[in-house]
Amino acid sequence: MVLRRLFGGGPAEPETKDDPLAPRPPRADHDETQTIRKIVAQLEALPVEQRRFVAGYAYILGRAAHADLVFGADEVAAIEQAVMDVSGLPEAQAVLIVEMARNQAELYGATEDFLVTREFARTASQADREQLLRAAFRIGAADQTITSMESAELNQIGKELGFPDAEVDAIRTEFRDSLSVVQAMRQMAVHQETAGDASGS
Repeated sequence: MVLRRLFGGGPAEPETKDDPLAPRPPRADHDETQTIRKIVAQLEALPVEQRRFVAGYAYILGRAAHADLVFGADEVAAIEQAVMDVSGLPEAQAVLIVEMARNQAELYGATEDFLVTREFARTASQADREQLLRAAFRIGAADQTITSMESAELNQIGKELGFPDAEVDAIRTEFRDSLSVVQAMRQMAVHQETAGDASGS
C-alpha cells in the first residue's frame, strides 16, 4: 500500500493475487487517514516561517529532481534526507512534505518554479541559499549522473537563487565526476586508448 510505504506503518498486508482490486478493510483505511491527519497537525503546529522555508526547500529540490520529468527512487530518498537534515523534522513529516512538493512539481512545475524559487531567495540567508543549491546538485547526482537537462535546470535554479555563474560553476566542480558530459569524455578517452593499443599490437 502506497501510504503505508510512505508513512512507515506496520508490515504491509498481503495482497490478494486473485483479485488485486479487492477492497481493503475499513479499519486499515481509517488508521492510515488518522496517521496522515496527525502528521498534518504536527506540521501545522510549526511556526509559519519554518513551514514556508521547509516547503520551499523541498519544492526546489523536487524541481531539480524533476528536470528530466522523472522522480527516481534515489532522488526522492535524497530529498527526504535533505529535508530532515535542514529542518530537524522526523522522517514521517519530511516524507509528507516531500510527497506534497513532488505532486506540486509534477502538476504545476512550469508555472510555479520561478515564483517559489524567487520567494525562497527573497527570504533565505546567503548560507541557506548556498546549502540549497549544493543540495540540488546532490539530488541531481543521486543516480550517479547529472544529465545535460538536469545541469541546465541547476543553472537556472542557481540564477534564480541569486548566484552568479561563477559561483554556480564552483559548486558544479564538486560534482564533476557525476556530470554526464565529463563521463562521456572519459569513456571516449578510454575507447581511444583501447583502440590505440589494439592497433599497435
